[in-house]
Amino acid sequence: MKKKKTSRRKYFKRHILRVLRSPLTYCYIALPLFFLALIQITYAAERGKSMSSPIDGYWHFVVAFTAGYFDFVVKTGIGRLCSLIMLISGILLFSTFTAKIASVFMDIQLKKDRGLGKVKNLSGHFLLCGWRNGFEGILDAVLNSNPEITPDQIVLVNEAPYEAIEHVRAQIRFNGIHYISGDCSDADVMRRALVKSAERALVIADRSRSGGSLVDVDSRTVLSVLTLKNMNPSLYVVAELSDAKFESHLQLAHCDEVILTTDYEDALLATASSGMGYSNVIRELIGDDADSGILIENIPANFIGRTYGDFARSVYASGRDRSILVGLLLNTGNFYQRRKEAVREAQKNPDVKTVVGNLMKVKTLKSNEPVLAPDDSFVIQPNTKAIFVKGKEEL
Repeated sequence: MKKKKTSRRKYFKRHILRVLRSPLTYCYIALPLFFLALIQITYAAERGKSMSSPIDGYWHFVVAFTAGYFDFVVKTGIGRLCSLIMLISGILLFSTFTAKIASVFMDIQLKKDRGLGKVKNLSGHFLLCGWRNGFEGILDAVLNSNPEITPDQIVLVNEAPYEAIEHVRAQIRFNGIHYISGDCSDADVMRRALVKSAERALVIADRSRSGGSLVDVDSRTVLSVLTLKNMNPSLYVVAELSDAKFESHLQLAHCDEVILTTDYEDALLATASSGMGYSNVIRELIGDDADSGILIENIPANFIGRTYGDFARSVYASGRDRSILVGLLLNTGNFYQRRKEAVREAQKNPDVKTVVGNLMKVKTLKSNEPVLAPDDSFVIQPNTKAIFVKGKEEL
């Protein structure tokens, strides 16, 4: 205890000495004394002429220093000189304070424009991490495919050049979009993007750094997904990869969807080479809006636990316009939550062997697993959605 008290005394002593040695300390002491002297000199010179009490001298100083004019008509030369000093001192000090306040606000705005600040008052938002050529097209596609998302609910996180970001934000259709500058795999950067309150994230192959190989790009994608999932396990994350060998790393990180760009491009080229028009069909299926192509929709709660055949007959009986049911999407939603629910369900059985078998099934659980044209006897499980194909409206 004595050592702690001694160290505290030493700390306060050093602190007091540092304050006393500072030139600003003497300024703070000297200025009030200087102004007090001016007041006394002014009153002494103007007593019986324009001022009748010491209070008049103090009031004259307050008005001249703060408002910038004279409340009393001073008549002596000394009184006028002191009053002028009061007036000029007030103008200089207040202009200094105003400039300081303005610089603080400008610094805050500059940090916000350059993505160095922190997103405020945002939850359930969409994180778009990474940067590459054609970024505006990706952003347009995100907004078209998710009509419920507005630009002010999107946060861009990347290390792109400032001019490129300004070009995007200057466009009317992206008005209100948020921006955080930094590496997506940096936890401090993602905290500024409020990752813990975000709902979804899309991590694209980041090519903002020149000279990086595809291996480096995919490595940064894996690190970004690990950071996102570690900070917010309930976040729904979609990631883009160039090389399939990194897919297992993303699966270990519980990434909800993995987009293998190179594989898709190769497959598209291969199908197009057959001369059967596959590429045109695939383009129509992907669609460029949220109302045509492949649609994923919720299944009514009363069909959970019933067969696919019952649900299909109900769909066809309802006469859906230009929509065709083609299959089911299993284990939808956040994979982290699905596994937790599956583990709880697997442990309900009193038989140890059954529990072990159920847990093994949980281990092989796949997120968002499509099943096309299942058998009519296929039982619809919870967290399953329906896959439809819908054509565009004819003009």
